[in-house]
Amino acid sequence: MAEATPYLHLLKRKRTWTPVSVDAGQLLPGGEDVIKRALALRCLEIPVGDFINDAMTGDLPSGSEAEGCKQLLISNIHDEDNHDQALDFAATAHGVSPKAEAEAQKIKAAWIGLDRHPILKALVLERSVFFVLLPIFRFLGDTGLRTTSADISRDEQVHVCTNAVVSEALGLKQDPEMDRLRLNTMAWVLQSLKGNAPNRHLSSNFWMECSNNLYSRGKAPELSDTRASRQIAFFECSNVNLPQYA
Repeated sequence: MAEATPYLHLLKRKRTWTPVSVDAGQLLPGGEDVIKRALALRCLEIPVGDFINDAMTGDLPSGSEAEGCKQLLISNIHDEDNHDQALDFAATAHGVSPKAEAEAQKIKAAWIGLDRHPILKALVLERSVFFVLLPIFRFLGDTGLRTTSADISRDEQVHVCTNAVVSEALGLKQDPEMDRLRLNTMAWVLQSLKGNAPNRHLSSNFWMECSNNLYSRGKAPELSDTRASRQIAFFECSNVNLPQYA
């Protein structure tokens, strides 16, 4: 039955939400530069959607799963517009670093220029880069960034599962060149942090280890505490920091 395909199962897990503008609050002292750089990498959201769109013109799982796969991928592409808008709101609230924005564009060009299957590029970016940036927003950010992180994370969980299933079906494999680009991307984000710090969320080693584990194992035990998401109470913030759900 079509309902039993993994793609339609993932599609049913999704929730519609609408990004809203946010106010700038207090960032964790010492993490300001990391937040600025992580926000600068929002320029990768639309290219990830483009990667998926490109993949739909080539090889994809066929047979009874084909239609469900296509529906899910189209839905995931639309999500990237939401993510881009939500992160734009956050960047507007906190201000942008022209230098970080320019350097992020070079990183974006490197990912676009990497000659690998677009589904595989999306998988590596979302699983071992975005899945680290989102907890960074949560633990180093303010109320608006925590809310934005939570909403995007729900989508990204489905995206990563989707791309992992498609990559396995197509026999796609990660390789050292992809790993180097992933490492360079994360090293750039974490540049201002010390290797070790009393607060592990201000330790570049902590966040890099998370990325390493997500890349090689598909999971990061260090981030197990993010499974218990923190619900923002209505009295903690103004209405502009609360997302709108369908």
